[in-house]
Amino acid sequence: MTVQNGSDGGPLLTPAFITLTLSELAYFTALGLMIPVVPLFATDSLAVGSAAVGVAIGAFSITALLLRPLAGWVADRWGRRRLMVAGALLFSAVIAAHLLVTQFWVLLGLRVLLGVAEAAFFVAGVAALADLAPAERLGEALSYNSLGLYLGITAGPALGDWLLGIGGYPAAWVSAAALGLLATFMATRLPALPGRPGEASGASLLPARLIAPGLAFVAGLAGAAGFLGFAALYARDLGMSGAGGVLFVYGAVVVACRILFAKFSDRAPAVRVSAAALTACAAGLAVMSLLHTPIALIAGAVVLAVGMAFLTPAFYRVLMSRLPTGQRGTAAATFSIMVDLGLGGGPILFGLIVRPAGIPAALATGAALALLAAVLTARAAAHTPRPHLPE
Repeated sequence: MTVQNGSDGGPLLTPAFITLTLSELAYFTALGLMIPVVPLFATDSLAVGSAAVGVAIGAFSITALLLRPLAGWVADRWGRRRLMVAGALLFSAVIAAHLLVTQFWVLLGLRVLLGVAEAAFFVAGVAALADLAPAERLGEALSYNSLGLYLGITAGPALGDWLLGIGGYPAAWVSAAALGLLATFMATRLPALPGRPGEASGASLLPARLIAPGLAFVAGLAGAAGFLGFAALYARDLGMSGAGGVLFVYGAVVVACRILFAKFSDRAPAVRVSAAALTACAAGLAVMSLLHTPIALIAGAVVLAVGMAFLTPAFYRVLMSRLPTGQRGTAAATFSIMVDLGLGGGPILFGLIVRPAGIPAALATGAALALLAAVLTARAAAHTPRPHLPE
């Protein structure tokens, strides 16, 4: 069966949509499983230091980031389903190969290959989501679909710790590979989702019309990522025993808003929702920066979480609307690149500010960047090109 790209109308929670989300849930659970396992394996079994562990972990992220534009190009020409299946299958094979690792350089090579698999699977999945969802419900679609990523990354590390306790590293590798195969099987059950080489031929790997909204998206993500990275230290500075409660409230608000207000994401123009979400992010960060109390930290986290709940679906709509349907792989690649830059760059930016000026100054900087992005996004609303997808 073939699904026409950019179909209007029709239901959202179709068997194909659910299959895509379940495939991503299996994949991201396997990915989350690896988070605590790989550093322990490198230090305990391969006897390497923390610097080498950082190189191994970074090799995965850097490779995935660099290859995302190419993955988008391939998805537009080769088709989403085929690239998802290839990425998940490569992921499973590489994880299984961890059973044979006895030297660090082999682990490093496998981490590079995992980055290739991640670029292929994630970009193709983001593009497939836009193909499967009704054009006027893209924000709602991402709100529901992203729960697979959230749940997988949240549950995966706990599963990895449990598997290490009952069966050691072989149990972890086999289980992660099995989850990867489950993701592969689910991906094979998707509709064909073919590429459109004719429409895609004129697209660059990083279209200029996506850069400005993409950077605004990065500004919002960076503030939230910086908060998450330094929440524990800030909570301690405020006399709290830890940030576990704050982070739980933050995550619960994001998930609740994604579920309860999913349909709201599509009721207003995407650019306006993006500006409002950035404003909420700025307000939450500002509250935490200016009022140095535990209550302010929790209240700011709640406001920030509300902004983040709407930020990603809104900018997903913006980026997908600016290119023809045949170039959705390219748009998906740009979207995923901006996610990487925001989530990775935020903690780095905060780290550079915290040492000389303190955490409140870093939070204030994040708030200022988000507010600037909100103002520029709101001003750009009147000059936004006519979208290829209805808002």
